[in-house]
Amino acid sequence: MVLGVLGSGSGSNMQAILDAIDAGTLDARIGIVLSDQPGAFILTRARQCGIETGVIDCRGFRTKFPDEAQAEIAARLQAAKVELVCLAGFMRLVKRPLLDAFPDRILNIHPALLPAFPGLESWKQALAAGVAETGCTVHFVDAGMDTGPIILQERVPVLPGDTPESLHARIQVAEHRLYPAAITRVQMHLQGT
Repeated sequence: MVLGVLGSGSGSNMQAILDAIDAGTLDARIGIVLSDQPGAFILTRARQCGIETGVIDCRGFRTKFPDEAQAEIAARLQAAKVELVCLAGFMRLVKRPLLDAFPDRILNIHPALLPAFPGLESWKQALAAGVAETGCTVHFVDAGMDTGPIILQERVPVLPGDTPESLHARIQVAEHRLYPAAITRVQMHLQGT
């Protein structure tokens, strides 16, 4: 299965997907990696692996993902023969026309047990709420903020003395296990196996 990855940051979840592919536990390949941040390390990681990359032109908006940009990205992903789109630390809200171009084929990983703590810096939200556990969720992307159907979740305990950084680091370890497993589950469903 050909994957397309959209990211805004370092690309550690994309690296986890690549590691699973290399280990033979995920039967896929990444066809293209796109970022809204021209200097994002995710693009460097992809280039080092010989993967096609590109920059998303968001027309100067800091957080908005304009429809024209989404249409361009949909066309770029389709040209790369992408079958499943994986958001990996992509910090913009996906809407139409990208959702229409890949119906039920866009995944996101979120650092909380959705529906709890949607949005930004959810590990900080979990600490502030005083919960005993949090975790991560892979879900299908819909037009809402972290509201799509859940595919897989993994729980992470909140330990005494946790800082936002220590909790986030443990959640990321769980994310790196969970995302490839969720992609495999979706792939099996799409292939009817």
